[in-house]
Amino acid sequence: MSSAQYLLESRPHSVAHLFLSRVEATPDREAYRHPVAVDRGAPGAEEWCSLTWAQTAERVKAIAAGLLSLGLLPEERVAISSSTRMEWILADLGVMCAGTAATAVYPSTNAEETAYILADSGSRAIFVENAAQLAKVTAHADRLPGLDHAILFDPEAETAPETDTPRVKGLEVLTLAELEERGTAYLREHPDAIDTTVQAIERDQLATLIYTSGTTGRPKGVRLVHDCWSYQAVAQEVSGLLLPDDVQFLWLPLSHVFGNALISGQVRTGSVIAVDGRVDRIVTNLPLVRPTVMASAPRIFEKVYNGIAARARAEGGAKYKIFQWAAKVARDYARTGQEQLVATGSRKVPLSLTVQHAVADKLVYGKIRAAFGGELRGSASGSAALAPDIGYFFAGAGVPVLEGYGLTETSAAVTVNPVDDFRVGTVGRPLPGTEVRIAEDGEILLKGPGVMRGYHNLPEKTAEVLESDGWFHTGDIGEVDKDGFVRITDRKKDLFKTSGGKYIAPTEIESRFKAVCPYVSNILVIGNGRNYCTALITLDESAIMPWAASHERGGRSYAEVVSSPEVHALIDGFVQRVNGDLQRWQTIKKFSVLPRDLDVEHGELTPSLKVKRPVVEREYAEVIETMYEGAREA
Repeated sequence: MSSAQYLLESRPHSVAHLFLSRVEATPDREAYRHPVAVDRGAPGAEEWCSLTWAQTAERVKAIAAGLLSLGLLPEERVAISSSTRMEWILADLGVMCAGTAATAVYPSTNAEETAYILADSGSRAIFVENAAQLAKVTAHADRLPGLDHAILFDPEAETAPETDTPRVKGLEVLTLAELEERGTAYLREHPDAIDTTVQAIERDQLATLIYTSGTTGRPKGVRLVHDCWSYQAVAQEVSGLLLPDDVQFLWLPLSHVFGNALISGQVRTGSVIAVDGRVDRIVTNLPLVRPTVMASAPRIFEKVYNGIAARARAEGGAKYKIFQWAAKVARDYARTGQEQLVATGSRKVPLSLTVQHAVADKLVYGKIRAAFGGELRGSASGSAALAPDIGYFFAGAGVPVLEGYGLTETSAAVTVNPVDDFRVGTVGRPLPGTEVRIAEDGEILLKGPGVMRGYHNLPEKTAEVLESDGWFHTGDIGEVDKDGFVRITDRKKDLFKTSGGKYIAPTEIESRFKAVCPYVSNILVIGNGRNYCTALITLDESAIMPWAASHERGGRSYAEVVSSPEVHALIDGFVQRVNGDLQRWQTIKKFSVLPRDLDVEHGELTPSLKVKRPVVEREYAEVIETMYEGAREA
């Protein structure tokens, strides 16, 4: 038996077990960093503070004991509705150590859907970030008779509930500090309560309910047991995704399975997490944190690339030409190295390209790495496909984007690209302990400890995707190459057939467009049952507005810029570039640039930034129909 197999098969029952073991092993080692506001006479002043594992344990145990003092029982649900911050992690670990189960709620979820999730999950308590999140809960209090307690992270006067009593519409409202005080008192009377509770946790005991953000219909509660997270923790360790000395910058939503899984791996390895979910602070934080690893979504890398390209274009002249040359060298260097690796087992590239790469590194790539903090050995990317050209660019610049694949139903990652053998355009190899097979129709099937135990209260839906022998139907189409690397080609439900009988994989076309157009934010290829393909396109404001200013279009609003004939002609040029590499039936015959970007607030994107195709197609149905008026067979 290999050491990896031994570690997987001997894994503890839960992350709660892992957490207590970690605290005992390295109590004085740094565990977390987080920003804290300071009074320096300047608004918004803050500094990064650290918690050791022992300090973290003190708070986690107090929170866990506080939940026990409220009368919560094993597997009873405790919701968390907050942005990514230190308190979210403390609350989640506290829920685990109390033997209860967390219900993750995106802070952007509206009041109606929040009420649905809390009611469907049967949550008895909820951690809320502030009064705004609390208000969403109390707005539908009549539908939540089982919800008894709300714990506020931010109790400041300006965000505290307006009440003279500790109850708001039937809810007992506590601050986090008050819950910890109750927990500390509870531990004085029951000093072994947490250790005893954790030791009683079984592998198949419910740990987390995460509701799929869903591109269609009501969200489904995915039942993840403690063994799912324990498996994720050990698999991340044995795969080398996380190392004990890593510093991880965590900004992803912790209500999403990807962010949540990263906590498990960090507890196992004892590495450091710097946590701050403010997306507008990512660029500022990276040089401060200097992470060695970071998880992200493809959209972030697309925006970073578009921003770099836009700044170079704005500088014009020699600087822009240098950037264009360096970008090409980066792609060629990474692509050639990968081709050599597949063919010979070595990434060795021709000397002439190596020399060019070294020059470009001094002129351009070093600055890009510095922007990421200068220490990044790899950045895991998931939730959607990254355009290969962008992947090759960052790989060539020394910022490898390690694409992985997973779903809420698999407790996040099931495949990931290893740092020392990553392949752009694939989602890597299966994690140790996970099996992958391709069905006759091309669908990816998965089996392993990370697979969910079903959808909450939905046995029929569970039976549709989960076979009795444990194989899970992902709904994704893909393939596995001779080296075991998995490639995702499309969503099974997104594939469509034109009226001419040709099958189209829209994400393939969309990915190609994102790779060539530095101004694009989102693109949807349309064509199901139609006689040709069209596209709805939105543009990145931070990229297109500087272009407008440099082309004598300054002073116009975003909507005016994107609706102008000049921008239509600009985007048409990129459409034609993509069309030149497609089969005739795949080409985009017409397109429309939408007056605003897609967003979560309008329900067009999920909180993990996946496009809700049906929503967008309904909202812009008239625009779509206009593109097919008077259509002839293509």
